[in-house]
Amino acid sequence: MRPSLLLYLLPTLVFAAYPEKTPDTPGNRLLDRYLAEQTREITAENGLAHITSAEDWKAQAPEYRRQMFEMLGLDPLPDKTPLQPTKTGEVKGEGYVVEKMHFQSMPGLYVTANFYRPAKVEKPLPTILYVCGHANVVKDGISLGNKTGYEHHGVWYARHGYACLIIDTVQLGEIRGEHHGTYSKGRWWWFSRGYTPAGLEAWSCIRALDYLETRPEVDKTRFGVTGRSGGGAYSWWITALDERIKASAPTAGVTDMQNQVIDGCVEGHCDCMFFVNTYRWNFERMVALAAPRPLLIVNTDKDSIFPIDGVFRIYQNVRRVYSLLGKEGNIGLQVAEGPHKDLQPLNIGAFHWFERFLKGADSMAVLDEGAKKTIEPADLRVFTDGLPKDEINTKADETFVPMAKAPAPATNAADWEKQNDSWMQSLKDKVFNGWPKDIASVNPQKESSAEVDGIRMTAYDFESQSPYRLRLYIVHRDGLRAEDLHLVALNVLDEAGWDEFCAAYHSRFGKLIEVFPGSPKDDAAFEQEKKMFTNFKWGMAYICPRGVGPTAWTGSPKAQTQRLRRFYLLGQTLDGMRVWDIRRTVQTFRAIPGFGETPLWIQAHRDMAVDSLYASLFEDGIKRLDLHDLPLTHNGTVSGDPEATGPALLNVLKYLDIPQAAAMAAMRTRTIIYAPDKAAWDYPATVTKNLGKETNFQVRTPVKPEDGKEEEKKPEPPKDKKKSASAEPSPPAIIQATLPQKILSSTPPKPRPPRKDTPKRDTVPKPRPKKDSPKK
Repeated sequence: MRPSLLLYLLPTLVFAAYPEKTPDTPGNRLLDRYLAEQTREITAENGLAHITSAEDWKAQAPEYRRQMFEMLGLDPLPDKTPLQPTKTGEVKGEGYVVEKMHFQSMPGLYVTANFYRPAKVEKPLPTILYVCGHANVVKDGISLGNKTGYEHHGVWYARHGYACLIIDTVQLGEIRGEHHGTYSKGRWWWFSRGYTPAGLEAWSCIRALDYLETRPEVDKTRFGVTGRSGGGAYSWWITALDERIKASAPTAGVTDMQNQVIDGCVEGHCDCMFFVNTYRWNFERMVALAAPRPLLIVNTDKDSIFPIDGVFRIYQNVRRVYSLLGKEGNIGLQVAEGPHKDLQPLNIGAFHWFERFLKGADSMAVLDEGAKKTIEPADLRVFTDGLPKDEINTKADETFVPMAKAPAPATNAADWEKQNDSWMQSLKDKVFNGWPKDIASVNPQKESSAEVDGIRMTAYDFESQSPYRLRLYIVHRDGLRAEDLHLVALNVLDEAGWDEFCAAYHSRFGKLIEVFPGSPKDDAAFEQEKKMFTNFKWGMAYICPRGVGPTAWTGSPKAQTQRLRRFYLLGQTLDGMRVWDIRRTVQTFRAIPGFGETPLWIQAHRDMAVDSLYASLFEDGIKRLDLHDLPLTHNGTVSGDPEATGPALLNVLKYLDIPQAAAMAAMRTRTIIYAPDKAAWDYPATVTKNLGKETNFQVRTPVKPEDGKEEEKKPEPPKDKKKSASAEPSPPAIIQATLPQKILSSTPPKPRPPRKDTPKRDTVPKPRPKKDSPKK
């Protein structure tokens, strides 16, 4: 290694076994089973098995390509603004010249690059776009770009009669952007925005081809693409999207869903390796978009993050499509012995491929040499006078995929119906497409019931989605039938709410509550509950969506992060599936004898308030929503507080944000938001006022603990069930003071001290940003 030069040719992983070992607990086993079932479903239904003829593929490939653009955040395609190519210098070698240059794929989004060509060019040449893997090349604290880690490839092509453009990636280029948003930076809002750095790298490739078409040395009818690891992935993107690529040889850049999700290879990859899987593809569908063009799949036999078994499964399935098209000779598999590394046998395989398909060379031709490193990395630096002031590379994730702009609040029923229907269709097709398509009827099973001190708790189990069976607890005064209750408030619990529920109830109803998190019992809370149930014919229901309480999974913060990323590969998010759990809970409640017509309220805090809000859009018969600590937006920023961002829902910000969802809910049911800033909720307030439903929406200022005396005013309870249902009385003050998680209260929960067993927490892990290490 040269003095003062830091050079690592990185795969996209931390070197470790996958998946990370976690405790053997019921919750962990349940999650593993769920992920495996979902993976098998995608493998069976969303790969290539349904393609049985050439006509099938030709009919469906255009739509698959459109979906691919969409899942990379490129539909609609950004404007092709002027590239503003700029040459900053050149390096001359034995038989070749390297131009140091940059262009802008969009204003301010700089792509630094090196253009390799023979010293003498007499006619347009076949041209290779080389996209880089994760090479961290730094000298004296200055990034030289990962292009310098792969200079030997460019030299080989230039010395053998090709032009070759090697482009930097955003993460490890001369201007350092980010690929690790969900991997280690806590940027879960990437999911909500429908953003992946894979799309940004694909766009750089598209614009690189646009640039190459302007060069007189380039034969634009003979473009090839290759690269390894991350560069292998980007080779797949551009091959699938752009038919200007006439031959490709992606190296170690893809494997199937089984490897990624079940075997845990996702834990070794940053976000640039994956599209936003809105349509729940297995990756072979993306690979097949190369057909019928020449495609060489290149891999080693001991690659830990692109295992050869998954690569071979993809090859076999895609080869069948090539065979149906009569082009089986155009697909190849090059396997070399070795680990995930830039190896000469792999390079030679790619070189042969392009010699055959871009030059028409004899397949038995002998190449005289491999690729050898010859250039001092610092000599290839493009920005020698400092980085441009107008760069957006470092914050491209905030703008690359446009957010939907909130439309003006509707002023009439027709306009509202049109807007609401459009949003609902987007939610169904783009945000919650990972929900089960076949909705089985609920069949609640009454597991047990018990009475203590005049209070009755009954537990019902139901299947939300295989293998998740959840437990619904219903509590009320003993002796009352379901038909006697004036209303039931369904409390959607997060981990803090579950702890408080257990503290109040577990010491008396432990046989009904599957697990106990260890919180000290709270006799005072139970006594206050008892007082409320004695005074009013109200019922309280409690549910923990998946990953909370009884079904919580455990492990290190890193392991928790990687589990959340698996949902993303399945075309889901954890909170998106919790919305489904809340829907199924409402369906279950209605299916219990006696509760078919009982007024149902939903109460939730924090992220569960957002999930409950969206669930209410899909279920009828919810009388009221009480939403506490409701985040204002799903969006985040590079420098913002990740804790202030709402839960991740796939693609949602491409269509609407939380205030628009609140307006949709308020047009269906009475919605009360407890928030200090009423102006932040002007959108739903204006919609409901314009359409004559202003009584359906209210923002209440949270009551501070010292103002609690006001809560002691006790309104008269409803005299009968019918009056209660129609008048929707304000919640009795006793309820505000007594329920474990401040049910129906405007009082914010008291701050909770940090717990030692934090991996058990259900909340989406939001790791602190970490500096990139040479191992990642």
